Amino acid sequence: MNLATIGYEGLNGTKFFDILLSNNIRRLIDIRELPLSRKPGFSKTALKERAGNVGIQYTHLGKLGCPRPIRHAYREDNDWNKYTRHFLEYLRSQDDEIENLLELISVERSCLLCFEADHLRCHRYYVAEAVAQIAEDLKIIHLGATEMPVVWQPSWEGIPIPQ
Repeated sequence: MNLATIGYEGLNGTKFFDILLSNNIRRLIDIRELPLSRKPGFSKTALKERAGNVGIQYTHLGKLGCPRPIRHAYREDNDWNKYTRHFLEYLRSQDDEIENLLELISVERSCLLCFEADHLRCHRYYVAEAVAQIAEDLKIIHLGATEMPVVWQPSWEGIPIPQ
């Protein structure tokens, strides 16, 4: 089973959907807590409409988004390790939503959506890894503006928590 992720930072709508379609994505799963964007076409209503126009289902799972207090603390101190610790603590309380996500991705080829281009500096990385902990043989594919996606096969026990 595969799960893709993508951040729309630096992409226009056409390039974004070209990447999804060229990777046979059939469901776009928005995991922003608040699916709003200053970038035209990337707020929930517009994104859902455009996705539907190209044959991609849109699903918003806001509980898998990073809670506002954690996001705002990170903006203030830029401490990625602290952000990661706090987000992982929060994510551990979302077992039902992770199970829901697993059900969705087992039905059709899906992609997690957030803003950040670099998956290693985005909460979607941790959400994908959390699903990998309960899914057998999950391959995670991080899509982006480059032609070559980053394929990740988790092979560890749990997500390491930075100190």
